[in-house]
Amino acid sequence: MSRNGGSQMEYGSTRRALLRASGLGAAGLLGTGLLGRGVLAQDKKFKIALSNSFIGNKWRLEMENVFKASLLMEPYKSTVEGSWFNSGNDVSKQSQQLSNLIAERVDAILIDAASPTGLNGIIGQAAARGILVIAFDSTVTTTKALKVNVSQHDLGKTLAEFLAKKLNGKGNVIMVTGVAGTQVDEDRNKGADEVWAANPGIKVVNRYTGMWDSSVAERNTAAVLSSLPQIDGIWCQGGTDGVLKAFISANRKLPFTAGECENGFRRFMSAEGYMGHKVEGISIGSPPFLSAISLELACQILSGKRPKKDIDLPLAITTNDTVKVGETVFPDQPDSFFDDFTDGGPHPLIKICVDAALSGKSCGTSLAINLPAA
Repeated sequence: MSRNGGSQMEYGSTRRALLRASGLGAAGLLGTGLLGRGVLAQDKKFKIALSNSFIGNKWRLEMENVFKASLLMEPYKSTVEGSWFNSGNDVSKQSQQLSNLIAERVDAILIDAASPTGLNGIIGQAAARGILVIAFDSTVTTTKALKVNVSQHDLGKTLAEFLAKKLNGKGNVIMVTGVAGTQVDEDRNKGADEVWAANPGIKVVNRYTGMWDSSVAERNTAAVLSSLPQIDGIWCQGGTDGVLKAFISANRKLPFTAGECENGFRRFMSAEGYMGHKVEGISIGSPPFLSAISLELACQILSGKRPKKDIDLPLAITTNDTVKVGETVFPDQPDSFFDDFTDGGPHPLIKICVDAALSGKSCGTSLAINLPAA
């Protein structure tokens, strides 16, 4: 059983059993109304494509690798013909790729979008042709696409609230933002700005992009740090380990840090510390396995096993007290590796191996993905 009572489905076998039990073929099921719009026979594999806007950081690589690895394991190996495309954060290019997928008559498209609004038109065209569209991570505003995500607004707000509490509502902070124009970046920034507005004693002394990338965040932090006053708090959407390394290189004290789930950041948070330094912080992320959750949702909907509804995942928060080697931090992995590639807790949505996130390799013969109850 899954978290909240959901369960993982076996598509091909369930479909064949239904046909045998009813004595009907696909045409007969259509006649009875058991196969409606968006519910497809499993005589052939579902054609499911991943349309990713941006591949320029480790999170997106892990997200795409988890999708690839899932396709190599059952039940997806036997039931899904998968494909994936990257558009270089170019809305026009991603729109053209979606147009091509519509022409190919795929069954479902999973989208990590370059723009919250720029793809709405082409998504509407896909939906009009009966193609299931699921947007995850950086989502879209159209209701023609289902959404799979954590609350990015609450993520940004929770990070800021941590700093406001630690600073007793007064101090200088920097904001290291994400990829401009994406829904994730906008929502996280709005959540943080609400906290700053409620705490006028906190001053945002600089706001600059880190592109959700450790090396970019380190380079951009180093470029502005010498001109900044004392920094009491770091709010970072991604590349947190890079920001801390820039502080170390500048001989700056590591302040309270609210950041993402980079392995290097969590090593700084661990009891042992890292590079001779320790930081008090909070680590919250948008898990790379959102791609696999979206894949499972598509399969269940196409199989007629689940209604067309969004999935909202809870925030998974890691503090200094909950950093644990082998579970929430991995000393043998690169600093820029995102540690929330797999789910934890007593009722995980997904348990997947490190190799899947690193290189898209399978973790064995099968993979169970347990969606929350609809």
